[in-house]
Amino acid sequence: MYDRITALDLVQAELSEATKAYFDKCREKLGLVPNVLLAYAFDEKKLRAFTDMYNDLMLGESGLSKLEREMIAVIVSSINHCFYCLTAHGAAVRQLSGEPALGEMMVMNFRAADLSDRQRAMLEFAVKLTEEPAKIVEADRAALRQAGFSDRDIWDIASTAAFFSMSNRVATAVDMRPNPEYHAMAR
Repeated sequence: MYDRITALDLVQAELSEATKAYFDKCREKLGLVPNVLLAYAFDEKKLRAFTDMYNDLMLGESGLSKLEREMIAVIVSSINHCFYCLTAHGAAVRQLSGEPALGEMMVMNFRAADLSDRQRAMLEFAVKLTEEPAKIVEADRAALRQAGFSDRDIWDIASTAAFFSMSNRVATAVDMRPNPEYHAMAR
């Protein structure tokens, strides 16, 4: 479907055994190596920094479910119009929720989705942090606490939204293309 992973001509570095093993684990668990990892493979230090942060935010200990973290990724990526992340994380929302339409709803208008008050508060905060970060005030954090989030959860919401804002900008700047397999996942 795509003849390139990015619009840049960066040569993949010689990968360490640890990175090769990580890519093998991706193939085993996902059936593919996400193109974002292949895009970063020109510099193993950058790849490690990206994967360490991603794995901590998306798979580490948190009061947020994996689905909630993926929802944040999709909402932020929707605002930023990041094709790669919308495709990859939309697939994750479909898989984790068991609701194929939810991934598209998150992309188009999460406010029309059947979400809990907790999820709605979390996503409204992520939207504001993405669109108007300088306007976040104590009332925004208080609304999250009222919805049942701890201060640690608020940190995780903010960190996940901020990570995807950064990731979206890099992916868009280099015209990163998603793995074609994501388009058909969980449909």
